[in-house]
Amino acid sequence: MSSSTDPQTPPPARRPSPGAVATVVVTLGLLAALTWALAPPRVHFTPAPLEPPPADCPKLAREFVPSNVTELSDLPLTGLSAEQKNRALYRLNMVPCTCGCGLSVAACRVEHPACETSKNLARKIIAEVQAESRK
Repeated sequence: MSSSTDPQTPPPARRPSPGAVATVVVTLGLLAALTWALAPPRVHFTPAPLEPPPADCPKLAREFVPSNVTELSDLPLTGLSAEQKNRALYRLNMVPCTCGCGLSVAACRVEHPACETSKNLARKIIAEVQAESRK
């Protein structure tokens, strides 16, 4: 015979009360309603037409994307130290050219060598890098 204080006998299983179950169900329902109410409205997108755009459609300016140009033959980078050259190339690749091409200064120098705007910006950036290292 085992007594009620025997450590090997598991205690009798207790079932949750109906009030506790109802509380959990109501709480979950309220949380679901709150989540639904706070959800932002979704935009209904329509797919783009599969035919090419008409010729009179204005072209949008492309977004600026930094480049990864490592050599610029027409700029005086040879007089810079390795650290200065890296800093100058980093800035030349990260700064957008103001001529309207949407490229970085370095990419504009490669793609449009005749662009005076990118040439002037590049010389200004190189001069700033040289001036920073003198400080």
